[in-house]
Amino acid sequence: MPADWEVRAPHPELRSAITRYIGYTQHGVTLGTHRGLPSRHVTLVISLAEPIHFTAMPRADQSPGRFAAAVGGMHTAPALIAQDAVQSGIHVEIDPLAVPALFHVSAADLSGCVVDLGELGPKHLAEQLAETPTWATRFGILDDAFRGALAGRRPAREVGWAWRRLTAAGGLIRVEDLAAEVGWSRRHFAERFRRELGLPPKQAARVLRFERAISRLREAPTDLATLAVDCGFYDQAHLSNEWRALAGCTPRTWIAEELPFLQDQGAAADADSQA
Repeated sequence: MPADWEVRAPHPELRSAITRYIGYTQHGVTLGTHRGLPSRHVTLVISLAEPIHFTAMPRADQSPGRFAAAVGGMHTAPALIAQDAVQSGIHVEIDPLAVPALFHVSAADLSGCVVDLGELGPKHLAEQLAETPTWATRFGILDDAFRGALAGRRPAREVGWAWRRLTAAGGLIRVEDLAAEVGWSRRHFAERFRRELGLPPKQAARVLRFERAISRLREAPTDLATLAVDCGFYDQAHLSNEWRALAGCTPRTWIAEELPFLQDQGAAADADSQA
C-alpha cells in the first residue's frame, strides 16, 4: 500500500500541550473500518481529503457523523471510522490537561465525545491545511494556530503531577497511593482528577495499561499471556476481556487488522527522529 508519513514535534512552546503531529496519505486502503482506540491523548484529526465518517461513537448516546476535523476526548470505548480507498490527514496528540488552554473547554466536557473542531476553534483550519501543499508548511500553520490559542485555565498542580506519575508508570499505580502522595482523600482526589481529565483515575489507569499493551505489540510480537503479565493484567483472559471492551474486538482480530497500520506509523516516526 503506497503511503506517505510525516511525524514532527510541535513548536517548543507547545510541547507541554501537544505530543506530536502525524501527517499521512495512503492509497489503496483495504481495511473498511478503523477503530479509534482509547489513549492518553485527546485527539484532533483533520482530513485533507473527504470528511471523516464516524459510524459509531465511543458514547452510545452520540449519533454518527461526518467531520472535516474532529476532536475526540478521552474515552473507554472505540470510535469506528469508515475508511475510503484514499486517506489523507493530520493526527494531533494533545495532553488532556492542555484542553482548557487550547480550546477553552475542559477535558471533562469532551469526555467520550467527538466534537467538530469548528465548535471549538480555530475556524477554517481544515480548509487552510487542505490548500497547503507541504507537510512542513501545514505543521507551521498548526503551530501558529495553537500558539495563538494557548491561553486559559491551568490544571491543579496536584492533578498535573498525579497524571504525569500515572502515565510514566503505564497505569500501574494504585489510586489510593496517588491520593496519599498528593495529600488528598481518595474521594477528593478521584473527583478532582475526573474534573480535569474527563476520566476518573481508575479508568485512566485502565486506558494506560491498554495503551502500554499496544505499544509493546508495536515494538515486537509477543504471546498474549506474556503481554498480559508485562502490562499489569491479571492474566490473558483479563487482557482479552479488556481488549473487547476498549477496542470492540479480540486482541487477535486487532493484531490482524490494525497492527500493520500502526507499525507503518511507528516506522515513519523512527525514521523522522533519525533524520
